[in-house]
Amino acid sequence: MNLIKKLSFLVLTIILISCQEKPKESKVVDSDITSSKPNVILIVTDDQGYGDIGVHGNSIIKTPNLDKFAGESLELTNFHVGTTCTPTRAGIMTGRNANRNNAWHTIAGCSILQEDEETMAEVFVRNGYQTAMFGKWHLGDNKPFRPQDRGFQEALYNGGGGVGQTPDYWGNDYFDDTYFRNGTPEKFKGYCTDVWFDEAIQYIEGQKEKPFFMYLATNAAHGPFNVPKEYMDMYKKDTLNESQKRFYGMITNIDDNFGKLTSYLEKSGLSENTIIIFTTDNGTANGINYNKVTKQTLGYNAGLKGTKGSHYDGGHRVPFFIRWPKGKVLKKSKINELVAHVDLLPTLTELVGIEYQSKKTLDGISVVSLLEGKTKTIVDRMLVVDTQRKQWPEKGRNPCVMSTRWRLVNGNELYDFVNDPGQKIDLSSKHPDEVVKMQNFYDTWWESIQSDIKYAQIPVGGEDKDPVRLTIHDLHTEENLPWHEGQIRNGEFHPEGYYTIRVEESGNYQFNLRRYPEESGLSIDQDIESIASTPYKDGQPVGKGLQVSKAIVNIGNLNLKTDVDINATSAILSGHLEKGEYKLSCTFVNTEGKKFSAYYTSIEKL
Repeated sequence: MNLIKKLSFLVLTIILISCQEKPKESKVVDSDITSSKPNVILIVTDDQGYGDIGVHGNSIIKTPNLDKFAGESLELTNFHVGTTCTPTRAGIMTGRNANRNNAWHTIAGCSILQEDEETMAEVFVRNGYQTAMFGKWHLGDNKPFRPQDRGFQEALYNGGGGVGQTPDYWGNDYFDDTYFRNGTPEKFKGYCTDVWFDEAIQYIEGQKEKPFFMYLATNAAHGPFNVPKEYMDMYKKDTLNESQKRFYGMITNIDDNFGKLTSYLEKSGLSENTIIIFTTDNGTANGINYNKVTKQTLGYNAGLKGTKGSHYDGGHRVPFFIRWPKGKVLKKSKINELVAHVDLLPTLTELVGIEYQSKKTLDGISVVSLLEGKTKTIVDRMLVVDTQRKQWPEKGRNPCVMSTRWRLVNGNELYDFVNDPGQKIDLSSKHPDEVVKMQNFYDTWWESIQSDIKYAQIPVGGEDKDPVRLTIHDLHTEENLPWHEGQIRNGEFHPEGYYTIRVEESGNYQFNLRRYPEESGLSIDQDIESIASTPYKDGQPVGKGLQVSKAIVNIGNLNLKTDVDINATSAILSGHLEKGEYKLSCTFVNTEGKKFSAYYTSIEKL
């Protein structure tokens, strides 16, 4: 019996060991598979146009690291994005035109990426990648629209569309700011662009077992044009106005940080199997300037027509360089076929070997065969870019229909991009068939987006019970609204409008209406001192009290009203809400009876 017991114990032990080893072997196989996949770093700078880089003929700007990288890479010389910030970012993340997903504006409730859209980060993380983003998000500041809700496991970002904007942390000015790490405010030392790149490098150092997808989106060179003094001084002798010297300095600072990142990748042995893409989000904001008084043009725009916000090429044709030393992507080459931001999701997934099938209509396509030199043309391809910047997309508003060769602007101007990149000669009368063909494409495309157009709804009272913070940045209104701290301080814009929200569960809710954000600690009617400007950094105006006397909340059939204690930091109102979708208005009334929307509102389920 003892022998039988010993044999039984031995057999049982072997079985248990065998069972423990199988998952371990499986894990090793999975690790081998993922470790062979390339890392991906997608760098998107802000407001840096096609001409804001030395390699494109700008003899003033200092971008040696980007120029070197361009020489080593495949350049897409006919690459296009949206004409402003949010539309580009939404297109990058989803492969879909921004008119389809509530991202056709940069403010006013229309810069929030719909929650049912699948993002590039979600696709990568689902397929074994680590994901991180650093810098500017600009696709929603509330749950479930924040980067950490959209597939990024690590997210460090500023609020709204830039440092110092209304949803950002109060008092941020590009230097020693407070940013949000996965939603939690964290204080940093140093200049914003330096922080983003330093944090990116620290993140890469911690990645050992899995490949990573990193989205590094700087807020520079977006205004205000605040820059370390030494970078502005680099341009003190150049024929530029003072704000341009700052702008150029911001780009040179980006270039230095880019060089630091690529050097780190080389030294750490990661460069060979890392796909690096450098591009920007729209045309230049300040690279070129025309002085109407002196009739002098300062700066450079590579001969393009239009700048940021324009539906001519100067508004949406931008630099694009891709390098993957170990991969099959062409090196030291240029391609002039039409490619756009909406192509990045299907292209990158194919490049890294991820099987991707969108559940929604894509405007983008995979251009891997083009990047690898297997094909030289994309036959009969057309795309649309437009500038909406209003509450609801409008057909025929600032459209540009693009093919590799042609641009149809406003439905009646036709330009030959290949032979006339500056769009100086309208050829519509000479090529009427091309005009009809491209306009027909636009009409069909416009019809295809109609069912997608809708407002995003901000959920309130979800399972986690976290308070929701609304800022006037996301107020639906056609009136001017204060989208950055200087305008909040001025108190000159007094729009009326509403938020689109979704109450997740019935119950009692509390509303706190504020003049200034909670972290400022300022009372509703408090005056605050100005902050002086310097030659390299904008200051802030005096903060003015608005003599608020009453606060009102309207939502559905509920109408709440209270008198305001001007020495308090907020006006507090509460009431019962039923589950459902609502338009919410949060209003102050001043002593003269004028109504205007509260600049900040927090909502909490009691």
